[in-house]
Amino acid sequence: MATYTATIRWTLNADEDFRGLRYSRAHDWEFDGGLTVPASPSPSIVPAPWSEAANVDPEEAFVAALSSCHMLFFLSEAASEGYDVTHYEDRADGVMRKNAAGKIAMTKVTLRPDARYGSHAPSREVVEALHHRAHEMCFIANSVQSDIITDIVN
Repeated sequence: MATYTATIRWTLNADEDFRGLRYSRAHDWEFDGGLTVPASPSPSIVPAPWSEAANVDPEEAFVAALSSCHMLFFLSEAASEGYDVTHYEDRADGVMRKNAAGKIAMTKVTLRPDARYGSHAPSREVVEALHHRAHEMCFIANSVQSDIITDIVN
């Protein structure tokens, strides 16, 4: 169907000790549209100064990718059903734990979508159905083993 690319770029700084593990893990993600995103391991995994808390870490990106994919399908489904979504916010989070195989993994992601509507708002049942369809259609959700919970705010 399609191929997606990203270039991940890291360089050792001259004053760092690679073998001694005293080097910055900050790096860049470059995407085909030209956007470069500063990335780093999570400071909870690699402490400062070897990580950059302000940069996006892979675990945050994983949660954001699931949330974004869900939202995009939700918006499409809502529009197809004739509902005017005027605002959408999701304060999603992910939990890392040991999985059934004993490996550290993102075992659960909770989406908390809060959609607002114009004059024609759907019923709670319709909102739940729209979110269910969005989840079923989301390519990212279909690609992972994590439990994905949708805790609808509004």
